[in-house]
Amino acid sequence: MADGRGGAARPLSLGAVAVSAGTSGRTALVEKHGLWSDDDHLRGAEVLKQIERQQLDVVRLSFADQHGILRGKTLVAGEIPGAMRNGCTMTTTLLAKDTSHRTVYPVFTEGGGFGMDEMTGGGDFVMVPDPHTFRILPWAPGTGWMLCDIHFPDGSPVPFSTRRICRQAVDRLAKRGHDFVAGLEVEFHLFAIEDAKLAPEDATQPGAPPEVTLLAQGFQYLTEQRADELDPAIEIIRKNILELGLPLRSLEVEFGPSQVEATFQPGTGLAPADLMVLFRSAVKQTARRHGLHATFMCRPNIPNLFSSGWHLHQSLTDRTTGANAFTPTGDGELLSATGRQYVAGLLHHARAASVFTTPTINGYKRFQPFSLAPDRAAWSGDNRGAMIRVLAAKDDPGSRIENRIGEPAANPYLYIASQIHSGIDGLEKELVPEAETDTPYDADGEKLPASLMEAVSELRRSTMFRDAMGERFIDYIAAIKEAEISRFLSTVTDWEHREYFWIF
Repeated sequence: MADGRGGAARPLSLGAVAVSAGTSGRTALVEKHGLWSDDDHLRGAEVLKQIERQQLDVVRLSFADQHGILRGKTLVAGEIPGAMRNGCTMTTTLLAKDTSHRTVYPVFTEGGGFGMDEMTGGGDFVMVPDPHTFRILPWAPGTGWMLCDIHFPDGSPVPFSTRRICRQAVDRLAKRGHDFVAGLEVEFHLFAIEDAKLAPEDATQPGAPPEVTLLAQGFQYLTEQRADELDPAIEIIRKNILELGLPLRSLEVEFGPSQVEATFQPGTGLAPADLMVLFRSAVKQTARRHGLHATFMCRPNIPNLFSSGWHLHQSLTDRTTGANAFTPTGDGELLSATGRQYVAGLLHHARAASVFTTPTINGYKRFQPFSLAPDRAAWSGDNRGAMIRVLAAKDDPGSRIENRIGEPAANPYLYIASQIHSGIDGLEKELVPEAETDTPYDADGEKLPASLMEAVSELRRSTMFRDAMGERFIDYIAAIKEAEISRFLSTVTDWEHREYFWIF
């Protein structure tokens, strides 16, 4: 078979040896440790056939790091069979970085600051592709993509894998007889790049942000005229998202200038988190290739912009009957008993969960009264001021809740895991939520944290999250966030200079 570039295409086979991984003559990692199921092997064989049939040049192997950011390597197509057998190595220092990409753990000390031999000295961990996530990237010619799970070279799972943390939450819920169902509603900003800040002096850590201009003014919420102004840019995004096969429902103009909202069909289990990771990356990459800048930062420091949120629509289904466990059956009920207990768990743990739903210093500037964003842990019927908005009706199989607390920069795996574990706690303890309210900004619910510092303190004290996610993981995430907070507190801001330089 010709490869279209003057040579003969080499058939791809799972029997190939990953020479670059240094594994020749040894039992393959995936086989030795049982890291793939029979279904994974079948899907892996199909992926290799697809790579050959589409004559792909390269495949990107990526994992979602502690921030939900994709990191990985690009392999030529002929190396993928070996990577499917033995994985692809990465340095463990990637797991020790904050959002500036600074390594915040002393990795060259014994235990690497983690108290783990595997994390000492910046050694390797291994990305193992999940063949069910394979995609062909429509904006990158000849390029495939697979999401990976991460393991140490001895086959043991990396305890800091946020995808693993989410999978454990999904599995815990399944053991209780329920599947998690979620639909994504995500806001972001889309700008034209005027200056990409590529001068050498701009290559600081983090780098200088680009200078941008609006694609359209805002405040004409959902008007067709504003939508048409943005459509040339939105069309680029929409086309690539649909070609990826993502279950997009709508891509529309939001209230603020150059602000866009995307909604997706609901998915089950781990799928919504995988979807969000790929969606964010696809939007940013596609935009950049067309001279645009897409940002999922909650509140950019640009005049007149509005905050962006990530509203997570959630319900549970009964694994035996397939019925929606949130659907009310009685007259006047807002939710079923299961739904109310689940909501009570979300409300009870909202403050500690804020590290996962709102993991950036910037995100807390969104929690303002009368702003279409919550400022306290309260629930209501169809009221967009409440943290939990209930969208349900008697015998309606589409009944669900909408948690409006999240920011679009959140790690999807941790956001979703925090919801599941909080909800399970409500179910196990049969918690009863405070009475629903029609005045969410005057409700009796606990105020949400005013800062990431406050949220991290709440998380460190949470026995529920320590039991659910593990002591080591909670301390790990808290330390990463505290490193960011420390850098923020040591920086002299424009506000401080304006406030004090003249008067004192």
